[in-house]
Amino acid sequence: MPSQHPQEIGCGHVIDSYVARTYGGLPRYLVLNSGRFLSPRWRHTTRFTRHLLTDAAAITDEELEALLGYEWRSRLTAAWLIGVDHRERFRARIGDLLLDSEVCYSGSAYCFALARFGTHADAEILTTYLDRYLPRTDLHYDQPAALGALLRLDAHLDAHLGTHHADRFIRPGGLWNEWVKGVGRLGYPSHTAAEQLRWTDLQCEFGNGWSRP
Repeated sequence: MPSQHPQEIGCGHVIDSYVARTYGGLPRYLVLNSGRFLSPRWRHTTRFTRHLLTDAAAITDEELEALLGYEWRSRLTAAWLIGVDHRERFRARIGDLLLDSEVCYSGSAYCFALARFGTHADAEILTTYLDRYLPRTDLHYDQPAALGALLRLDAHLDAHLGTHHADRFIRPGGLWNEWVKGVGRLGYPSHTAAEQLRWTDLQCEFGNGWSRP
């Protein structure tokens, strides 16, 4: 899908308003990508969080679409705003972007949004992604974030539906372990399923603590 600058569709303001706003000299997209806002020791956490919640509620669907149609910084920011405000109407759009994996970094934000939505439909999107990209042991994309999101969904859905979407990926000899070994040979760090779940839990608990359920 070709990238389009928001200015071309009359939404040029969204970059400065939602993506590039700075905290401690760092633009919002970089803070989101690094996860430093999850630490209460970061002295800008309260201000950053307050602004994120306000913007997630205020941004229009048109503005979100403008961000999702541009580059990775804009897409990452849009996905976080969608997840924080729980805008499930963007599920299909987020899912398509995740599966296409056109740009770097933004995929982890798509996974956060799907984990926040918390339904069987979101688990199916993540399962489809893992089925497509875990066999690619030559690619280190957003497989860890997708597994973490799926594990969190399983933990919440299993109590009601008895589903175990992630089990076949993480069992001994499953696609997850084979992918970890494959990318490890390329020099990437190893990832455990427990670590990915913990990171997703931190992100989602952040969202639960500061936004509408």
